[in-house]
Amino acid sequence: MLIKELKILNNLGLHARAAAKVVSTANRYESKIMFVKDDKNADARSIMKLLMLSASKGSCISVKIDGADQNDAMNSIEKLFENKFDEEK
Repeated sequence: MLIKELKILNNLGLHARAAAKVVSTANRYESKIMFVKDDKNADARSIMKLLMLSASKGSCISVKIDGADQNDAMNSIEKLFENKFDEEK
C-alpha cells in the first residue's frame, strides 16, 4: 500500500471538473484508490464521494493506493494534482 499527502493547488479546488479527471484517471487502474480528508473517505472512482470531501485550494488530501499497479496509479494521481487538474496553464 502506498500513502501520500497531496495538496490541492488549483484555484477552484476539487470541484466537478477536477473530480471527473480524478475518476477518469482512477478508472485506468486496477488498484483501489482512496482519498482521505479530515474524517471523510472517498473512493476515487466516485465523483459524488470526491465532491463530498469539500476540498478547496490549499487542502491536503491523503491518497491511499493498494494493488498490483499502485506505483503507476500514484504517479498519475500525483501528476494530476501537480498540473492543477490541467485547468491552469
